[in-house]
Amino acid sequence: MAAFEKICSGITGLDHALDHIRMGDNVVWRVTELEEFAFVVKPFARQAIADGRQLIYIRFAEHAPFLEPQEGLQIYQLHPQEGFEEFTVKVREIITRAGRDAFYVFDCLSELQEAWSTDLMMGNFFCVTCPYLFILDTVAYFPVKRGMHSFDALNRIRQTTQLLLDVYRSSDAFYIQPLKVWNRYCGTMFQPHQYEPDSEEFQPLLDGLSLSRFYAAVDEKESEEDQNLDHWDRYFSLIKLKFAHGELERQEYRKICSIMMTRNGEMARLIEEHFSPRDYFLVRNRMIGTGMIGGKACGMLLARKMVHRHLPELAGKLEPHDSYYVGSDVFYTYIVANDCWKLRVEQRKERDEFQVSAEFGKRLREGEFPANIREQFRRMLDYFGQSPIIVRSSSLLEDGFGNAFAGKYESVFCVNAGEMEDRLEKFEEAVKTVYASTMDPSALEYRRNRNLLECDEQMALLVQRVSGSRYDSFLMPAAAGVGYSYNAYKWLRDMDPEAGMLRLVLGLGTRAVDRTTGDYPRIVSLDRPHAQLWPTVAARHRYSQHQVDVLDMEKNELCTIPLEQAIAQAPVWQKRMLLSHDTEAEERLWQQGNRREVLFGDCQGLVDKAEFLDMMRRILAMLQEQYQYPVDIEFAINVAQDGNFVVNLLQCRPLQVDSEKSVEMPEKKEGRVLFELTDTAMGQSRKEKVDLVVLVDPQKYYDFPYARKYEPVNIIGKINQRYGGQGKNMMLIVPGRIGTSSPELGIPVVYADISRFRAVCEVSYSAAGYMPELSYGSHMFQDLVEAHIFYGAIFEDERTKEYHPQMLASYKMEEYLDGMIEVYDVSETGTILYFDMMKGRALCQTEMEDGFHL
Repeated sequence: MAAFEKICSGITGLDHALDHIRMGDNVVWRVTELEEFAFVVKPFARQAIADGRQLIYIRFAEHAPFLEPQEGLQIYQLHPQEGFEEFTVKVREIITRAGRDAFYVFDCLSELQEAWSTDLMMGNFFCVTCPYLFILDTVAYFPVKRGMHSFDALNRIRQTTQLLLDVYRSSDAFYIQPLKVWNRYCGTMFQPHQYEPDSEEFQPLLDGLSLSRFYAAVDEKESEEDQNLDHWDRYFSLIKLKFAHGELERQEYRKICSIMMTRNGEMARLIEEHFSPRDYFLVRNRMIGTGMIGGKACGMLLARKMVHRHLPELAGKLEPHDSYYVGSDVFYTYIVANDCWKLRVEQRKERDEFQVSAEFGKRLREGEFPANIREQFRRMLDYFGQSPIIVRSSSLLEDGFGNAFAGKYESVFCVNAGEMEDRLEKFEEAVKTVYASTMDPSALEYRRNRNLLECDEQMALLVQRVSGSRYDSFLMPAAAGVGYSYNAYKWLRDMDPEAGMLRLVLGLGTRAVDRTTGDYPRIVSLDRPHAQLWPTVAARHRYSQHQVDVLDMEKNELCTIPLEQAIAQAPVWQKRMLLSHDTEAEERLWQQGNRREVLFGDCQGLVDKAEFLDMMRRILAMLQEQYQYPVDIEFAINVAQDGNFVVNLLQCRPLQVDSEKSVEMPEKKEGRVLFELTDTAMGQSRKEKVDLVVLVDPQKYYDFPYARKYEPVNIIGKINQRYGGQGKNMMLIVPGRIGTSSPELGIPVVYADISRFRAVCEVSYSAAGYMPELSYGSHMFQDLVEAHIFYGAIFEDERTKEYHPQMLASYKMEEYLDGMIEVYDVSETGTILYFDMMKGRALCQTEMEDGFHL
């Protein structure tokens, strides 16, 4: 049927008043009572069925149905409580299947406001659905209730729809007043019209008496609601009033938690147990937009409340926070405002190459925020002044039970210096960067591996003031780190994993979670804090922190500077807290007549501070007890000359750990062992068949041109997808570190490149300077733990009992880059990987007589 062709509405007088409804029209009827919509929709449905139209009724509300089941009518029952994205995508799928020229009746849009607790998302639904209906030359009727919605939401509907009509009914008359009729006009079209039952006509009201009666009917229907506010704001104003009068019931606490905090049952239970109404109100007061504040923000707030309630004597050692939260609804509003919803829908269908995801991520980085959101950003920046801030991801699925998303989404520092418009631009760039990171391949691969691609993953944001002190031109905390209530990295057999562990670094905590160039954080087992990984001072110096992350206040950016530069401005007492002397190097220099200090960063003063370690141990143990689950936290530390300190608790989430259990180790098959390791492996105890071994030759990788060192990464990623998709059990053996940002230290793969391997081994190769790093607690190792991927470090010392890669030669299946990467098919050799995490012993060998052997 031709676009814009006239159709019959079922009411002849309405057709005359509007010069007919046309194909492509979306018709929004604003009513006081739903019976007023029934007056116009039932004739519309009868006419559509009589004319042989495809008539579809989208049913989703609690009110009585407008149309009963009948021949010629298709009814779809949907549930907006499933979430905006799920509901909106299902509506779009119905429209797609129906195709062109279909007719639609929708339940009352106002009920979406109740399901989603905000006018904003109701408007978003209409703004993505209405244009799609228009493109397909459909006709759709939508009712919306008068006085329930903000002027902003109604304005968005008016701008998007083709027809908007007010309906009024008094005791003896029925009126309509067209507010918008697109692409047609007559001299009386926008006058109020009264329905004449005898003639079935809508007559324009042109005389004073008739108009006075009409406006009397309008006055009767005038709403008392403040339509300058979103439904969300009106709701919170109401519950604050109830609370002030002692009338707030417990069920309201649950509702607030479900619409603003979390839908996760375990997290909701903990929040409801620890939060008072005032806590919810404080969160709302610091929100930009509406929706949820996300997993990271919930975890941070909950951990702080737990400390205040269960360890009140330690609360004074916690640095207060003044965070802001960008609600999850802003994410969808940004997508809709930048015409990206079609990409969002297409991206949900991707399972492999994620090509649409790449385009979607690019569009997210290039969009613009609506004016009302930008104004809220300005008010927040006014509050922070010129204090540095960090914009952190806080998605709905993030930091929850079973899904940590560690390091999958971006966090962006903003030095927040300069004129307001410059600061606003930098902040908006940071927000876009975090939004775009939802389309990062590693994040998508993580979601796919956990069957989360179909889940509603909205991105909220946590905006935190950067904790720290000013040193000349840069700012940083004295130290920062991550803490674990369960220590899966026992480098001494008698360590108690239940005591927990810390990873400490000087400066910003970014280096505590990343595998960084030539740097090693201080690892502290909380039951044996002075137990060292390295036996000599020289080794402790070598495997310490040599670079520090700081905010450069003059360059207006995050920078990495040498340790010597970072501590140059620090007072002596602070150096004593953070640095140690390399006494062996100093003695050698003194013997040469060069009397100077040789210092290295190891946070030894904090490790020696019993009060600090006791505080961290107690907090971690308490959080694990409350969560009934191991946890990990992120924190920053600031210290004073008198020894006082404060800890800024930045994050808390359930920690995915492998439970300690044993596996029966077999008798070693002499001459048929690929490797045997002690105390250098991590992961879940296992007995697992190996089908493919992927080996990267250390010398060939070392000799490969530096500018091309990402080529092996791409090949490993393709092998990961191809054979992982076939269900092969794969083992990857590489030189140096995986996940490093520096190719000279190892293979710079990301999680998406190795997600389907069952085992990963890092190999020491001293001839080229490659050295594995048992960096438990980094984001990369968190990925391995969560995915139950075995990790082994093959050192050139007594911890590696055997390692014989040459035995694989006759099983080579394919090679890449002139033999740098070789793939061996050992599926018919009975190759088994054994690992007993209790004893720290790993063994990989063939079980068959004719398998590989020396």
